[in-house]
Amino acid sequence: MLASLARKCVSSSLNQVRLLHRTSVKASDKLFVHRDTNDNSADTPFKFNDENLKRCETIISNYPANHKAAACIPLLDLAQRQNDGWLPISAMHAVADMLNMPKMRVYEVATFYTMFNREPVGKYHVQICTTTPCMLGGVGCAPILEAIEKNLGIKPGHTTEDKMFTLSEVECLGACVNAPMVQINDNYYEDLTVKDMEEILNDLKAGRVPKAGPRNGRFASEPLAGLTSLTEPPTGPGFGVRSDL
Repeated sequence: MLASLARKCVSSSLNQVRLLHRTSVKASDKLFVHRDTNDNSADTPFKFNDENLKRCETIISNYPANHKAAACIPLLDLAQRQNDGWLPISAMHAVADMLNMPKMRVYEVATFYTMFNREPVGKYHVQICTTTPCMLGGVGCAPILEAIEKNLGIKPGHTTEDKMFTLSEVECLGACVNAPMVQINDNYYEDLTVKDMEEILNDLKAGRVPKAGPRNGRFASEPLAGLTSLTEPPTGPGFGVRSDL
């Protein structure tokens, strides 16, 4: 009797479950598995140059001998910088051999972090943040993205024919106070207007390096109208300074 009642209760509960997703969940646009291409296979030439080889040795020396795998991320980053901003699988193999790691462990790191580009990118990798703060800050990210697409003639996920620019739409880049913003290679360009974005891209096309940081005149992320707190020098620790010292 009790068993029959329990089965009815479970069945009733299951019938009340509703699925929130009416369509399939959108998957990442990047494969987590490797597929050989003409540009990217185990036979793709890669070898750390002499300068970076010394850097690798210095990085590895920061860790105990039995924890060399901790150097995986900085070595992958170094390999990517040497290889024009992207990371072929042959570079992953070089890092695995250097750290005595199983290749699969290196693959796991490279596929987890979006900072690693496993496909060729342009000379300038334009990453635009389109999360909520950048949607709401300043002019918003939508006009900035539209200006980039119009200027470069590409959509997110694509590279210009001359291999100069790759455009990526990314999640928060941690400059929310300075929204909207983009990251181009290692530089942040913040507090953007459409005019600012066009000037930045045109400067890069002309071989000039536009000044990084906020474009509205402020130094970092301080209030535009001036400080609202901490407006006086601190008095130091304790309850004050003794006059007899």
